Amino acid sequence: MRRVFMLLIVFSLLLSSCQPEGNRVSQPFSARHEIGFSEWSIPGYFIPKKIHVIGLGDSLTQGVGDELKKSGYFGRVTGKMKEWKGVLDVDSENLAKRGRRSDQLIDQLEESEIQSAVEEADLIYLTIGGNDIMKVVKANLFNLKVEPFYRELGDFENRLDELFTIIRTLNGDAIIVVGGLYNPISIVTDEANEFDEILEDWNEAIEIRTIMDGKACFVPVTDLFDSNVNMVYHTDFFHPNAKGYDGMANRFLESIQKCGLLELSEGQLDM
Repeated sequence: MRRVFMLLIVFSLLLSSCQPEGNRVSQPFSARHEIGFSEWSIPGYFIPKKIHVIGLGDSLTQGVGDELKKSGYFGRVTGKMKEWKGVLDVDSENLAKRGRRSDQLIDQLEESEIQSAVEEADLIYLTIGGNDIMKVVKANLFNLKVEPFYRELGDFENRLDELFTIIRTLNGDAIIVVGGLYNPISIVTDEANEFDEILEDWNEAIEIRTIMDGKACFVPVTDLFDSNVNMVYHTDFFHPNAKGYDGMANRFLESIQKCGLLELSEGQLDM
């Protein structure tokens, strides 16, 4: 009897030594077993699930300019998500629309159908802010100065707070992935200008709000479009083309990995 008891202890110790090291998060589900004095649990991503993904915001998430009709970075990233650990299938819905500003996105989030989509989402991809800046450009086209951009930035930060509050009220668990802004004017001049500084401050505001959320990831894209040497622009010289969206998709995936997908998903997903 003593020998059997000792064998059980040794077996338990061997099992515990096989546990993965580090701070990797795991969800036990119902697959927890007790053997001797030891407990072990399988990772949450061990049992693949159907993932619900939505796209919100403006033309960059809609995929305007993508001549291959792959729905821009959104379609490319959601396609790659099928290879993630924990993903059985991806149910995606792109709700973004060309020209949408942050105030218009707030209005959209008041619609019951959109709210239902947000509530069911496991991941939310978002780009917003570019059209807020373009509104200032159009209003001051023949007398562009720095001040109006920073007045609008203050209002934009308030709307960004409201957007996150609305989304989190509807869904406190979804991972929110937010793309940054880039400067299309850089394709006609290599010289640094005040618009670069303005965009840097707008991107900083977006990144800070994303970090404050605690379960979101910011994706910088400025450097991908700082020139057209790699022919990444659509013929409108404003939106990315298919090659540009390829670069954006890769950057989104890289950023999600750096942000820590396993931790953001509480052990449910990994690359």
